[in-house]
Amino acid sequence: MNPALPAGVQIVVGLEVHVQLLTQTKLFCGCPTKFGLPPNSATCPVCTGMPGVLPVMNRRAFDLALRAALALGAEVASFTKWDRKNYYSPDLPKNYQISQYDLPFSSVGGLEITTAAGTKFIRLIRVHLEEDAGKMLHDEGGQRRDSLVDLNRAGTPLLEIVSQPDMASPEEAKAYLEELRLLLRELRISDCEMQEGSLRVDANVNVRIPLAGRMVPTPIVEIKNLNSFRAVERAIVYEARRQHEEYQRTGVDMQAGAKTTAGWDDARGVTVIQRRKEEASDYRYFPEPDLVPVVVDAAWLERIRQELGETPAQRRARLRSEYGLPAYDAQVITAQGHAFADYFEAAARASGDAKATANWCTNEVLQLLNDRKITIAECPVPPAAIAELVAQVKQFSINKPKAREVFAQMLATGKPPTALVQELGLNQAMDTELLRGLVQKAIAGNPKAVADVKAGKTKAMDALVGPIMRETKGKAPTEEIRRLMQEELSKS
Repeated sequence: MNPALPAGVQIVVGLEVHVQLLTQTKLFCGCPTKFGLPPNSATCPVCTGMPGVLPVMNRRAFDLALRAALALGAEVASFTKWDRKNYYSPDLPKNYQISQYDLPFSSVGGLEITTAAGTKFIRLIRVHLEEDAGKMLHDEGGQRRDSLVDLNRAGTPLLEIVSQPDMASPEEAKAYLEELRLLLRELRISDCEMQEGSLRVDANVNVRIPLAGRMVPTPIVEIKNLNSFRAVERAIVYEARRQHEEYQRTGVDMQAGAKTTAGWDDARGVTVIQRRKEEASDYRYFPEPDLVPVVVDAAWLERIRQELGETPAQRRARLRSEYGLPAYDAQVITAQGHAFADYFEAAARASGDAKATANWCTNEVLQLLNDRKITIAECPVPPAAIAELVAQVKQFSINKPKAREVFAQMLATGKPPTALVQELGLNQAMDTELLRGLVQKAIAGNPKAVADVKAGKTKAMDALVGPIMRETKGKAPTEEIRRLMQEELSKS
């Protein structure tokens, strides 16, 4: 997605991602975090801010936060504290949010992304814990008379992941979010369900404009609460174009402007400036007096590290080194989640041909899952059957159309590939010399097609392959036929 800016104008994007942690209860009380409960039913005196109550930290939430920090290569602080971030909001009954300010539990780290332009490392500033606010429900009926407050979400544990402004395009921002979501899901840190509010994105956007030998930055606009990756891309495109056009129109030194906050109107496809962005001093941060600091010792960190498991990036690297897969195949397989990758590995080990197995998994198997809207756990074809199919195709040089016919029959009948290959009469191997004879016959009988192929008309090759496929009733391996055809044509 290209905002069509003039040459030399650079987009600068940093993302703040808030993810809800996979805990059963809230960060400082025992109320449930389950989505979809009746409004204000998952509340207690602590999360509704009643006088005299005391918060108690959820140890599970801190464990999950540490898991995320280690997976992102962040530096974990041995000492961290909680802070009060003071501001008023109708869905924040305490009028302050318990967060972390100057001593977050982790900082730096990063995430490698891949786009069409190649790989890039996106650095992180910090990863910290905080509690969520509630939710405002506004009248959308047109009269806009009522706004209701649901405090079920108040106190839910959030992990805020703040990146450096290292992204230079909407594509990079989307790739970063996709990789981050995959990592957090695979390590069971968050379900990252955007439609349920468990992953929310704020995008900080500005542009740098070349002027008199220097790059002039426009003021940063923070676009709040983007609720889909598509919205993130569209908002970045629109805001970058808007800032450039404003600079061109006004000619004002925009560096003097304050950072502002904007909303995103998805229906109109525009950002709406809301207010000047507050500075840290506006929030009057001070240490939370009701919570003790957290000391993370080496034993605690080591326990979390042992529980961490293999990250998607590590698995991609292992699929390439251990199975010899191309980067693309490794990317597609890991992007489907650990269960799909487990399925592939089981099939590849049994077949002994990882590349052929990857082709079946990323094409036919994945299409089957999408068509039937099922998970890999519900797939009617077990990994052993895919391995058996790969072996049969290889043993009898079955061409792709016939192999797909076998796969379709596997789904329709539940029979194993070996039995179906026999039923369809595909278990008669064609040796190379038999195929070569058929190729020579086709060349001799089609001089015009031969001349066209030699003249560079590659489509004419079909006229030579067609008679062979008819003679073998579609059983000849197309790839081998074309290879032998090229070999024989090079002799004449």
